[in-house]
Amino acid sequence: MKKPELLVTPHSIQHVKELLVAGADAFIIGEQKFGLRLAGEFSLEQVEEATNIIHEAGKKVYVAMNAIFHNDRVELLAPYIKELDRIGVDAIVFGDPAVVIARREAASTTPLHWDAETISTNWFQANYWGKRGAKRAYLARELSMEEVIEIKENAEVEIEVLVHGMTCMFQSKRSLLGNYFLFQDKAMEVENRKQAKNMFLHDKERENKYPIYEDLNGTHIFSPNDTCLIDELNELFEAEVDTFKFDSVLCSDAYAVAVTACYRQAIDAYMESEDDYDDVKQELLEKIEEIQPELRPLDTGFYFKETVY
Repeated sequence: MKKPELLVTPHSIQHVKELLVAGADAFIIGEQKFGLRLAGEFSLEQVEEATNIIHEAGKKVYVAMNAIFHNDRVELLAPYIKELDRIGVDAIVFGDPAVVIARREAASTTPLHWDAETISTNWFQANYWGKRGAKRAYLARELSMEEVIEIKENAEVEIEVLVHGMTCMFQSKRSLLGNYFLFQDKAMEVENRKQAKNMFLHDKERENKYPIYEDLNGTHIFSPNDTCLIDELNELFEAEVDTFKFDSVLCSDAYAVAVTACYRQAIDAYMESEDDYDDVKQELLEKIEEIQPELRPLDTGFYFKETVY
């Protein structure tokens, strides 16, 4: 059975080192100019430094270029890709076809990973981009477990899924912090509005707090719960899904390290035997529950259709 890759999103160079110790197999890094909703900001110089550290450990590094690009940034794509080629990163994560064209212009051979957020919902799309250079497809977080398995069975590319972290439920290219639910004629409160990555949208009717921040790519509003599949990985293992992603955006460094270590233990246990995983999965869930922020309940996302935002 193929061992799935454990993919994480570090916050800094120091965090990369800590996550390597915790057992991460691969990392997504980048900068806001090119990547969406990054856990940390990495300049080209930091991408090069991180790549050297990660490769020295025998692990992989992927750079996010999955933003939706306007004309003013398109001309920057090919030069950036050439720099990534020089550094020797293992893949470029993209959603916009402009990246495919820019990669061709740059005469780059760096592999592509397709990440089109909510529209990555069938194997026809995955295989379409596979024929245009993509080695992997990152599936939408809104899919059920059955849909994920069906896509994996029919896909000609590697399949990546979210196993832990937030789901982005809304993005706008504009600054919309004070207006999110105005169409319902309900005034919503925005907490910590001046702190771009420490804000919450309060929905008093549902007693939910939605994490929200703005960056160069606009306004992003996240789910009130964190997806957690630490005790529900059996079907993904059996389907031989290629990559399990833990997205640590808006998480603390220590939380990300601890959760990474739990998933490392879960994957290694299953590779020994399914019984070994079944013996430890409840304990691992309890470990995560102990450190889980009070405002961020855990659920299984849309995998079993229990989550409605």
